[in-house]
Amino acid sequence: MIELVARSGAMREALRLAGRVAATDANVLVTGESGVGKDALALFVHAMSPRAMGPFVKIDCAALPSELLEAELFGYERGAFTGATAAKPGRLEAAHKGTLVLDEIAHLSRDAQAKLLRVIERREFERLGGRRTVRVDARLLALTNVDLDDAVRRRAFREDLFYRLNVVRILVPPLRERREDVEPLAAKFLAAYAEKHGRPARRFEPAALEALAAYDFPGNVRELANVVERAVIVAEGESVGTVDLPDSVRASSQSRRGRRPTLAELEGEYISEVLAASGGNKSEAARVLGISRKNLYERLARRKADAGEEPRTDV
Repeated sequence: MIELVARSGAMREALRLAGRVAATDANVLVTGESGVGKDALALFVHAMSPRAMGPFVKIDCAALPSELLEAELFGYERGAFTGATAAKPGRLEAAHKGTLVLDEIAHLSRDAQAKLLRVIERREFERLGGRRTVRVDARLLALTNVDLDDAVRRRAFREDLFYRLNVVRILVPPLRERREDVEPLAAKFLAAYAEKHGRPARRFEPAALEALAAYDFPGNVRELANVVERAVIVAEGESVGTVDLPDSVRASSQSRRGRRPTLAELEGEYISEVLAASGGNKSEAARVLGISRKNLYERLARRKADAGEEPRTDV
C-alpha cells in the first residue's frame, strides 16, 4: 500500500508535472529509489489521462527471467517453445487503449529492448513464434530506481530506447527529503491498518510523530507503511507511542532531538528540490544550481557516503 501525499514542495512539484503530462499521450519515465511510490504516481498519471477508462497493466521486469519476460510482454503462439500448448496474448495486447507500466525497465534484455523500441516507433509487434503483426495502442510508463543515464553510458541500456522513453521524466523524491509528508502519510496508514487488523489505534502521540519525522526511512514510503502497521498491531490502546515504534526509529529521534540541521543537510535538501523541479535531469539541475554536472555528481556521491551508502565509482 503506497500512498501519494504532497505536502512537501518536492512532492507537489512531482505531482504538478505528472498532472500536466497526464493529459497528453507522451511516454513518461518515472525515477526514484525503491519504495518511494513510483507505482502510485504511474496510477495517478493513468487516472488523470484520457485513457483512464482503459486498462492499467503492469509488468515487473525484474521479477522474471529474460525469456519468460519476453513471452509475458509480447505473448506467444502455440508451439513457440516447450510448454506453449496454446497461444497467449501478452501484456502489450492487454493494455490496448490503456496504459502499460514497465516497472524496473533497466532489467529488460537487449533483445527485449530492441523489440520494445519497434513497438514505440511503429505501434506493432509479433508474438513469440508468430508471424502475424499485432497492432497496439498503449501508452508507456517506465519506472526505474537505476540511473538510466549511466546505464546508457555503460551500454547496458539502448540509447535510442532511452530517448524514446525519456520524453518526460518525473523524479519521485525519497521520503527523507520530504519530511513534511511523513505525518499525513502515517495518519493514512494508521487508519487503514487499524481497520484491516481490527485494532483500536486511532492517533499518534506527539513524541511518536516526532520520532517518525526524524527517521530517514531508507525503505521510503514502503518502510513507513510497515513501521505503522507494526505499531498498530502492538499498540495496546487508542494512541500509538514511541514504545510501539521499532528501536531504529526511536534511536534516530533521540540522536536528532535538539539539533539544528547542518549546512550539508540544508544543501542536500535544496539539491533534492532542484532535481525534483527538473524532473531528475542532472544537467538541468546543475545549470540551475550554478555548478558543473561533475560537481553535482560529486555532491550526490558525498551525500550517499555520509548516509552510509556505497558511493558510486562509475560516474
